[in-house]
Amino acid sequence: MWLDRLAGGPSTASGSQLTPQPGGKSYSPLPRRTSSTLSPYVTSQRPGHSPRNSSLSLVSNDSSHSLLSHPRRTNGLAPRQSVAAPNVNDSLNILNKILTPPKEEGFNCEESQKLLSSSITEVDLELEVDFGGLSLREVASSQTPDEIEAAPRQGQILEDYQKERSTFEGLHRSITACDDVLNSVELNLIDFRNDLASVSADIESLQERSAALNRRLQNRKDVEKALGPVVEELSVSPEVVAKISTGQLDESWVKIICELDRRTVAYDKKIISGNQPSRASAELGPLLEKLTLKAIERIRDFLVAQIKALRSPHINAQLIQQQNFLRYRDLYSFLHRRHAALAEEISRAYMNTMRWYYQTQFARYQQALASIKTHVIDKSDTLGHEDTTRMATVLSSTRTAGSPHDAFNLGRRIDLLKTSNQTALSSYLADEDQTTRYLEVQFHHFNLALIDNATAEYTFLASFFSPALSYSHISKIFTHIFESTFEMGQTLSKTLVSDTYDALGILLCIRLNQKLAFELQRRKVPAVDNYINGTNMLLWPRLQVVMDRHCESVRQLVTNLPNKSHRSASDAAKMTSAPHVVTQRFGQLLHGFLVLSAEAGDDEPVAASLHRLRSEVEAFLNKQSLSYGGDNRKSDRFLYNNYSLILTIIGDTTGKVAVEQQKHFERLKAVHREDA
Repeated sequence: MWLDRLAGGPSTASGSQLTPQPGGKSYSPLPRRTSSTLSPYVTSQRPGHSPRNSSLSLVSNDSSHSLLSHPRRTNGLAPRQSVAAPNVNDSLNILNKILTPPKEEGFNCEESQKLLSSSITEVDLELEVDFGGLSLREVASSQTPDEIEAAPRQGQILEDYQKERSTFEGLHRSITACDDVLNSVELNLIDFRNDLASVSADIESLQERSAALNRRLQNRKDVEKALGPVVEELSVSPEVVAKISTGQLDESWVKIICELDRRTVAYDKKIISGNQPSRASAELGPLLEKLTLKAIERIRDFLVAQIKALRSPHINAQLIQQQNFLRYRDLYSFLHRRHAALAEEISRAYMNTMRWYYQTQFARYQQALASIKTHVIDKSDTLGHEDTTRMATVLSSTRTAGSPHDAFNLGRRIDLLKTSNQTALSSYLADEDQTTRYLEVQFHHFNLALIDNATAEYTFLASFFSPALSYSHISKIFTHIFESTFEMGQTLSKTLVSDTYDALGILLCIRLNQKLAFELQRRKVPAVDNYINGTNMLLWPRLQVVMDRHCESVRQLVTNLPNKSHRSASDAAKMTSAPHVVTQRFGQLLHGFLVLSAEAGDDEPVAASLHRLRSEVEAFLNKQSLSYGGDNRKSDRFLYNNYSLILTIIGDTTGKVAVEQQKHFERLKAVHREDA
């Protein structure tokens, strides 16, 4: 039977693999059974090992991947799966279990029926299989189609290996060279590690030495801190001696002088205290004294040289004061402490020099201002003068006729008081100016220049001579310097107002002088107050004289008028009731006074002068109204027109004095309006 042959066949046939046919049929000649999975004739679905999956390694046999690519199949078919033949011994055992009924007690009928249904029946034994004339052993030992196809491929793989052998050998040499390089790198790293260990040891040694040096340095600092002041107090360096004796006078020289003064003061205190001086301290005293004398000598020469420079022609005194005197102002304080007599001589030399300087400069400036043409307003410019076409004359020896002017109209003359540009006119511009001006122009520019220079000089004196000198002593020095210059200014003011009858010009000078006084208070320069007060003492009395002259001229008009009108009724009817020319002049003069007195009180002499002049004008107008005869209505109309004109002229003025005048003329106007 074929079953006996199967059971007695060689064991090698059980390990062979069968490859399925291309048509999907099994390579085995036995038909496939699908009714039982336990039958030994069922073809296995596990794929066998294909020759294509084998790998070839030149370095190690453990590699599972081939270095060569798989050759492409030429027939275009997918790789076939091989069917492994079942183990014969296992098949017999299974067959015996199927044929032998179970004898265990726990075996039930359902399991028995299941085994019987899967056993081989007689129909299965009658199946005839065509092996193609081959025995079962030959069938088992025959090669599969995959093995037949793999044989030429193995030859191809060997041929490809021979071609790529040089490449593999070069790769092997590269790997060997890399190993050598890595070995050298390893040696270098070992040497570097040894060097680092040596450097670390050196660093530790340096740290220990640094700590020791720091301790020594700190100890020296402590000793120097304790002994330094004592050594410095008892010694003078050669550099300091050389600097004081022959060094250039600059800021560093001044600092050394201040240090020398401090050392000298400390030494003097120690001597005065009565303590027994040490040998070093005894040797220090003569050295400090010699250095002090040398410093005094050099300071004297320096200050004398600067004072001489002030007498040079066309020199700017303020430039020398700022750059040379104030820069080394500590030198005078040192000189005053160490040699007071010499310091006093230096200050006196400076006073005389600056007195000459300001006197010369302002004399030239006054001469330049005198070249400006000035309107002359004399007795003919009073209110009661009959000439209505007055012409101004120029202040000169020939008194030639000048440009016409109005002595009673303020106009733009007030711009000099309200302008914010407080700069004095230069001498050059004064010489070139050909315009005829009023007297307040010369007064303003001269006093403005004088106040500016006085402020600069007082500020310099207070900065340079203090704290060596007291402020009272400094004020005396200032007074001595500007005494002649102040006299020159007062002489100029007296010359300008002594012969003039320009009441508005004099009042303008008074207001300008008051403005300068306020500016001096703001600058904190009290030393010029005497000059300001002296100027006021010149201007106010002259203003009263001029106002008295105006009142006298109006009284003269009243005296010249007849007490009764001698005109006939027809002549009185022809007379006009228009305002009188005196009213026009008085209104303009009153307007100028009120504008200049907008911030003044009623306690000034201006208020009293205006009251007197107003009374004289009212008396003149009342007497003038009698010239209309018995026509009281026309007389009242005449008075109404005059008072209305005055009120119209002063209507835009402000201030306490202006309000009082406006109310007064409003009452007069109201009285004569009812009668008119």
